[in-house]
Amino acid sequence: MGGMSIWHWVIVLVVVLLVFGTKRLTSGAKDLGSAVKEFKKGMKDEEPKGQLSDEKRKEEQVREDARERDSR
Repeated sequence: MGGMSIWHWVIVLVVVLLVFGTKRLTSGAKDLGSAVKEFKKGMKDEEPKGQLSDEKRKEEQVREDARERDSR
């Protein structure tokens, strides 16, 4: 009694289609899909926090060398 059966969901889907129309729902789904794709791409492009890029590693090495020269 308290759960939603498949027929309840079918009725909800029909009402949503009637209210919003298929064109608006399709464009919304495309927008959502492209947003998820961009988010995944952004997460993949990020460097892991424990690793430095080659450029940053070189900068750190230059700083360490400079400190060693200054301390001598």
